[in-house]
Amino acid sequence: MSRDQQGLSMTDQSYHPTGSRRFGMVNWLGVWTLYKREIRRFMKVGIQTVAAPVISSLLFLIIFKLALGSVRPDVNGIPFADFLAPGLIMMAILTNAFANSSSSLLTAKMQGNLVDILMPPLSSMELTFCFVMGGATRGAIVAIATALAMLPFANFHIASWASLFYFAIIASVIMAEVGVLAGIWAEKFDHMAVVTNFVITPLVFLSGTFYSVKMLPDIFYTISQWNPFFYLIDGFRYGAIGQADGEVGFGAFMMGLLALILGWACYATFKSGWRLKS
Repeated sequence: MSRDQQGLSMTDQSYHPTGSRRFGMVNWLGVWTLYKREIRRFMKVGIQTVAAPVISSLLFLIIFKLALGSVRPDVNGIPFADFLAPGLIMMAILTNAFANSSSSLLTAKMQGNLVDILMPPLSSMELTFCFVMGGATRGAIVAIATALAMLPFANFHIASWASLFYFAIIASVIMAEVGVLAGIWAEKFDHMAVVTNFVITPLVFLSGTFYSVKMLPDIFYTISQWNPFFYLIDGFRYGAIGQADGEVGFGAFMMGLLALILGWACYATFKSGWRLKS
């Protein structure tokens, strides 16, 4: 075979235009590898990422039960500890799903190894999926661990398994997506502290975690209806004990729509390379 024929044969076998994908529609190996990295990243420090939020939530429940249990009236016929427990579980889901994806991206940017994530042949959609699923997985693990830890102190009369799982999953996904956007936007840990202390924490505490929003004055009740965390906590509480302050079906629809919007925003941000490639 001539040299030209050999060169042509090699070109036919190995040449791929710049930017082409050789993994099919989805790079399953790359997706699984990055997702596994996200899981190992927080499980390696499980005392901090899983055990600590479980203990914090359990302390909230025990303190409220021991200190206020005898004087705190039932909430719409539900013992206060039983009413409080689902709110605390959802609070753990929200904060930990957000913390996982946001800290992963911000830490990579601060340490200068973000290129290790952007260089592999992963599309913007695949990057979005991996980071969001990583955060959602941490939220789910913390939720299960917190619920198990609270079993001796609170009674869960499951009213709707479908509602319980739906709002737990959608909350994990939404907050992981918010974490992705915050992690991309932030350039230092002070920026992330601003988001956590002045956005996430106030919205969580003012969404009915520790109380029924029906107890609020009319103007504050109306304001609470614009807080997406209210629908997440309310829907999850309905699934756990059959008690809801709002319209569960409406909340389920709106939170699903919000998850889609935030997912598209994460995808568009990865695709643009904003604050990632500069």
